[in-house]
Formats: sequence, C-alpha cells, structure tokens
Amino acid sequence: MSADYVAIITDGNGRWAQQRDLPVIEGHQAGADVVKARLRDAAEFGIRELTVYSFSTENWTRPKQEVDGLMAMFAERIDRETPELNDEGVRMRFIGRREGVGPELVERMEWAERTTAANERITLFVAFNYGGRAEILDAARGFTGTTEEEFRARLYAPEMHDPDLLIRTSGEQRISNYLLWQCAYSEFVFTPTLWPDFSREDFEAALAEYEARGRRFGGR
Repeated sequence: MSADYVAIITDGNGRWAQQRDLPVIEGHQAGADVVKARLRDAAEFGIRELTVYSFSTENWTRPKQEVDGLMAMFAERIDRETPELNDEGVRMRFIGRREGVGPELVERMEWAERTTAANERITLFVAFNYGGRAEILDAARGFTGTTEEEFRARLYAPEMHDPDLLIRTSGEQRISNYLLWQCAYSEFVFTPTLWPDFSREDFEAALAEYEARGRRFGGR
C-alpha cells in the first residue's frame, strides 16, 4: 500500500532557530529549503501530490516583523524557484484565501500557477493564508447542492485528492485546522523531528509506517 497523496504540517521552524540562537526567519528559510528537498524525494518516491502548510489564517497574529519577513521570503522563493521547479515537472497550486494578501504576492502566486500548469510529474499544493474551517465556510457560502461531490467542487482545489497520509513534525499531535474536509480518512504520523531537520530518511520512515497499516474506510 503506497501513499500517492501526502500532506505535511511543516512545524518547528521557530524552535529550530531558537535552539541555534538564530532569527526566526532563518528557521523559516531552512524550512523552505527542506520543503524543496522533500518535494524532490516525493517525486522520486512516486508520490503524485504533496501538500505543505506554509502559512495559516491564524499566523497573521504572529509578530509583525516575522510576518513581514515571511511575506518577503515567499515572494523571493516563488521568483527564484518557480523556473527550477517547472523544469523538474512540478505543478504548483496555492490554496487558501487571497483576500488580505498583498497584490504583488498574489500576482507572483498566479504567475507560478500559470507557468507550471501543464506539468504532470507531481503537484505541490502550498496552503497559504489557509484554514480548514475557512475553506469549508467559503465552500458553503451559496452552496445549493446535496452531494459531497458537489460540495468538493467548491473547495479551493477541487482536483486535490484526499491525502493518504498526513505527517506532522515537531512533536505536536494535532492537525491545527488543516485540510479538515480532505483528511477525514487520512492516516496520521507524528514525529518529534523539527521540520528543518526532517530528512529523506525521516520521510521514508513515515511512509513505511503508513504502508504497515491497514485502511478499511469504515468497512472490515
């Protein structure tokens, strides 16, 4: 049983920086490097979709200096890495509310999506200004259908498959308002490793733990 669709809560960047007496933005930069490295691993492993939690609707309450640094980092990373990921066959999709995000950053996100739209090797979903409850509320607004399929069509990325596996790093054992609709039957793996230290071997261990489990989806 392989995991074709994997979601990760990339937690622990701030603690990683604190342990090293570094500014918190350095932890986020290190975490972004690991996202790219593990994305490449995922493509090698045959994973078809990788979803990462990069910025939640609740993260706006963090110190302004940290939030401003994150916004600048996201913009710089999109500019620098989109051509590289495009060459590697990565399709990029950003899920979350665009309201409240600076127009220049939204423009960059849309540019990255357009640039990589035809790629099929792996899809990277980046949950940015994202909250699971917000997604459900936004989908429910004006909904007049009756089926799950009709409701799913109103989610931020209707084409996203439900994750087979959800991984959370840093030792926390909760899902923090992440993919609440999509993770109804996902398997969870929690690891104490801080995200910037999450290695290829850690990724393989999480996948192996998933593969050892039995999934019945309510049946026998």
